Amino acid sequence: MGVKQDLIEKRKELEGKQDRLGQIFGQAGEGLDLDKVTAITGTSAEKAAAIKQLNDELTALGAEVDRLEETVKAQKDHDDAKVRFGSRDDQDSGGDKGKSRDEKERKTIGELFAESDAFKQFRSHAESTLDIGVKTLFQTSAGWSPEAVRSGRVVLDEQEEPGVLDFIPSVPTSQNAYVYMEETTFTNNAAGVAEGGAFPEAAFALTERSSSVRKIATFIPVTDEQLEDEAAASAYLNARLPFQLRQKVDQQILTGGGGSDLTGLLNVVGIQTQAKGADPTPDAVYKAMVKIRVTGKAAATASVWHPNDWQDIRLLRTADGIYIWGNPADAGPERIWGLRVVQSTFETENTVLLADFARYVLVVERRGITMKVSDSHDDYFVKGKQAIRADVRLALVALRPTAIATVTGV
Repeated sequence: MGVKQDLIEKRKELEGKQDRLGQIFGQAGEGLDLDKVTAITGTSAEKAAAIKQLNDELTALGAEVDRLEETVKAQKDHDDAKVRFGSRDDQDSGGDKGKSRDEKERKTIGELFAESDAFKQFRSHAESTLDIGVKTLFQTSAGWSPEAVRSGRVVLDEQEEPGVLDFIPSVPTSQNAYVYMEETTFTNNAAGVAEGGAFPEAAFALTERSSSVRKIATFIPVTDEQLEDEAAASAYLNARLPFQLRQKVDQQILTGGGGSDLTGLLNVVGIQTQAKGADPTPDAVYKAMVKIRVTGKAAATASVWHPNDWQDIRLLRTADGIYIWGNPADAGPERIWGLRVVQSTFETENTVLLADFARYVLVVERRGITMKVSDSHDDYFVKGKQAIRADVRLALVALRPTAIATVTGV
């Protein structure tokens, strides 16, 4: 109970400091005129320094809350695993002890190709070398130019790195859908009762909800020669195909349109919205946090920004030119109101997404990323080609839509 109690107390402390900073920004107004602020005293420079100090305290508190939430979740996962599966020590043996079934069975593209019957037959043919002495002097003018050996370095295309998926909790499932019950009626008639009086009756109702598992997949054709002659080819594909899947999952978590895709959080029915209007952006973000707290009875744990929108926050200055988020010489906190900031070009520009990701957003994995190699596709066998495919099956669940909010018009 110690860690859970610490988490509760740190959340309360975080909310108190968020309220204080919200009061300051509210008094400063859209033009961030610190002369109008009465919640703190001093010159504009002194008030800006106080705001920075309060923001630093929020950053540290937010990080502490994140750490405690991860500790509580890790303990819960450990306890659940012991209940569901018991000790793994009795199930594992030898060099595979401690490895999951997926880890024991997962193989790279190169291993799959090298273990195929066709490749083993090819390798079984005898190999020979021919050593011929050269009698005439060769030089570059009459022979070959000096060989230029490729470095082996591959400069990858500029692509968005997945980042949203990293802070959403995930759980495994053996089903093709994640089914859960939602409390849709909660009538609390509890009241004081006189001696001998009737107890007031409560009312509850539960509704079954489900989120279907979706498959995200890709494939690429490769010639036998490419895999046989270039060792780096299999390593390259073994890294890039899974990257494509993780990148697509990241994108769909935010903007997926449903159907065969995930339904992205921005498209979930019932999420809350806060228009920026005439408010400074930090004020609008705080108001969205309060909506999550009041209506969703939750606490936002992170925010997702398009880099262009976060740039505007990082460059915020007071009416007399003092930077709010720290001087340009400072790295600056990647947090706002103590919440983690995730920058992603997949986020809709001019819109900020906030949510209680820790408790009310869930990624359910039916199966992690799987890669397979085969020459049975189309006429690949007679053309000496291999089809390498990769896919993942998962569901995205918004357990409580009101614990999610967007800020529009930033």
